Amino acid sequence: MNPFVSLLLAILSEVIATSSLKASAGFSRPLPSLLVVAGYTVAFYLLSITLKTISISTAYAIWSGLGTAGVVIVGVVLFDEKLTVVQATGIALIVFGVVILNSAGARTH
Repeated sequence: MNPFVSLLLAILSEVIATSSLKASAGFSRPLPSLLVVAGYTVAFYLLSITLKTISISTAYAIWSGLGTAGVVIVGVVLFDEKLTVVQATGIALIVFGVVILNSAGARTH
């Protein structure tokens, strides 16, 4: 599997797990609680696969930046959270930073 595909799938799994964490209501709801455990398990497994090829600094920058942006989008769309212009600018800067780091060349082993 392409390491960037496994990284994107890891990020998606992490966003699902984090979003489910809110929906689990303190692990009192079974289905969202199961999604938390399964999502983080899949996310960390896929991240570990990614780290066989992509340097940890590059992978983690992409993971944290896109994961943060993804959770913000889920919060706005599914949980009716508000997003101010300042917050949106901050998220855009994070994503822009990830693009800059990635365009500098992802180091592989």
